[in-house]
Amino acid sequence: MRVGNPNLRRNSLDPADIASRAVTLRCFEGLSLGTGAPGYAVEDTFDFPKTMCSGGIRSNIYFPQCWDGVNLDSPDHESHVSHPPGAFFGVQCPSTYPVHLPLLFMEIVWDTRPFNDPELWPVDGSQPFVFSMGDPTGFGQHADYVFGWEGDSLQRAMDVCTGGDGIPTNCPELTVQDMDTMNACKVHATVPEVVEGQYIDRLPGCNPLQHGPSPATAIPPSECTDAPFTTAAPLPTTPLPLVTPPWTVCHSGPGSEYLVPDCDSIPPKTTQVPGRGAGPAMVTPVPGA
Repeated sequence: MRVGNPNLRRNSLDPADIASRAVTLRCFEGLSLGTGAPGYAVEDTFDFPKTMCSGGIRSNIYFPQCWDGVNLDSPDHESHVSHPPGAFFGVQCPSTYPVHLPLLFMEIVWDTRPFNDPELWPVDGSQPFVFSMGDPTGFGQHADYVFGWEGDSLQRAMDVCTGGDGIPTNCPELTVQDMDTMNACKVHATVPEVVEGQYIDRLPGCNPLQHGPSPATAIPPSECTDAPFTTAAPLPTTPLPLVTPPWTVCHSGPGSEYLVPDCDSIPPKTTQVPGRGAGPAMVTPVPGA
């Protein structure tokens, strides 16, 4: 399923519509996480923040919680699911989407702090950031969910782990990876293009900047001369270097931060539950550590 519209380039969203609140961006000031629930705070916007954010920028993304009970997908990857009417929490699903799914809320913290220098911003003062699909507005922010839980692990967790505290190690049905294992999890590049370590003249692939306000359009394959999306060359097998996030991925103080686990809830080594297989747990990054 998909939430958000990658082709959107203007503010045609209705703030009163719950679906509009499902995909927002929050401007962090210093170490403050902001006020209010994600999607509803004064710091939350539908597009990129217009000013420098001293603590970075966070994506707030709620996936649909209501399913039609029939289709595992739909041509637009949206029509088979829906948001509950009016709110994200404590609301029943409509009769047309009668099956209530677990709330899946995703955060992405973008460390934009190194770019908080007026010399790096456009001379007209406009914000400089661009999403990789050629969106310089931020309105096209979106996310995709592809089900990949092993066996019945998700159902077991749903049946047993109902505390709602957001601390992965409080769910004995799941295997939780340690920090080093999570940071070492990186896939080798499959497309021969430069995307890290240097400035580039344009976005990789056929992703020209499309400022709008008209919806963005895909470039026909016949007009794309960039590197193909797959390569016939064998992929490297040597381990990639350990990736260390620039901030901690847990809260070092009392457990009062919204949706952020305490650091002491993260095991130093991989916790194994015999006979049970599940994927890694996700923790929430905190900027400015």
